[in-house]
Amino acid sequence: MSSASPLPAACVRDAPRAPASRPWRLLCAGLLLGLLAALAALPARAQGIELASLELTRTDEGLLLGYATRFELPRAVEEAMQKGVPLYFVAEATVRRSRWYWADQMVARQQRQWRLTWQPLTRRYRLNLGSVGQNYDNLDDALAALQRSARWKLAEPSQLSDGPGQYLDFSFKLDTSQLPRPLQISFGADADWTLALERRIAVPEVAQPAAAASAAAASASVAAPAAAPR
Repeated sequence: MSSASPLPAACVRDAPRAPASRPWRLLCAGLLLGLLAALAALPARAQGIELASLELTRTDEGLLLGYATRFELPRAVEEAMQKGVPLYFVAEATVRRSRWYWADQMVARQQRQWRLTWQPLTRRYRLNLGSVGQNYDNLDDALAALQRSARWKLAEPSQLSDGPGQYLDFSFKLDTSQLPRPLQISFGADADWTLALERRIAVPEVAQPAAAASAAAASASVAAPAAAPR
């Protein structure tokens, strides 16, 4: 006697089957996870500003800093400038001496501040460093003038001690705190206006003769190190 199926033929035919595409879904999920892990391992840029080089030179003239940054203005920032909003950029360098028994001692602090504006009548960009200003025909040239510096004197020789334990905290940022208060509130939550970086490097333990230091700086540039933990 042949045994009959307890279910109608239509139910047997339409019964759900294990999806044949499941191995492919697992493979795609694995590839996606691998891609995300690879992206997470890439070096992160410092909130829109890349530090191309950072170099400290210690000579009988004192402690000299050279740096180079790279960045582009976000579209929202550039449009605000073209509508009359001035942009302020600040570079700050602070030399400190480590002390195990107390807070680290500040040896010297220097700051440079630029003001970048768009001049609609002349259709040129105006960049001021302190009381000194210069006009530029295009934005790239104006930004290039403030993105780097060479032989910026930070401290006198008498302010430094020989040996380890001294370091430099360097920062560069678009300073929105100098904007009018209503604009600070308006732009405060906008990521496009958060352009900033910070780095820490050790101060050379001893001074080099000025001629030797100049030759070393001309022959090679020092790549910027990763930020030290605070």
